[in-house]
Amino acid sequence: MASELRVDKIHNEGGDNDSGIDLSTNDQIVLKTANTTRLTMNSTGQTTIVGEGGSTTTSVQQGLAKCWCTVTQDSSHTLDDSLNVGSISDDGAGETTVNFTNAMANSTWCANTTGGSNSNRHLVFNANNTTRLKLECYQVRSADESAVDSGDSCAAVHGDLA
Repeated sequence: MASELRVDKIHNEGGDNDSGIDLSTNDQIVLKTANTTRLTMNSTGQTTIVGEGGSTTTSVQQGLAKCWCTVTQDSSHTLDDSLNVGSISDDGAGETTVNFTNAMANSTWCANTTGGSNSNRHLVFNANNTTRLKLECYQVRSADESAVDSGDSCAAVHGDLA
């Protein structure tokens, strides 16, 4: 049979009465140290934590990458590792579509990209929408800056999930 413990607050009884877990606030958990709130989680799971310096709070969900991937475009065109990626497609030289498993809330998300180990290649993202990211790799330092496949093309997406 499962046991149940019902409390409003948990305190360190070793003399530090201004630190602990406060469960008495309606539908949220509050963690405190030195009588100052350091972390709050509400009933929807929204979590905020005190940032560096102690004067501001940061939403944990806002700071997390909602999607990331490493794609090998040349030869095999494979998805090497990922989070929130359902599939990829080879759209031609230097072009890959990364399809999200879970859609973004809008098309104004931000992506960071890197074009692998070849310093003569530049990777960009294009055509934002809520369900996919398009990676495009270009040969730079050449006369035409043409599209070219790259090994280890990487991207991370930040924004709100739908």
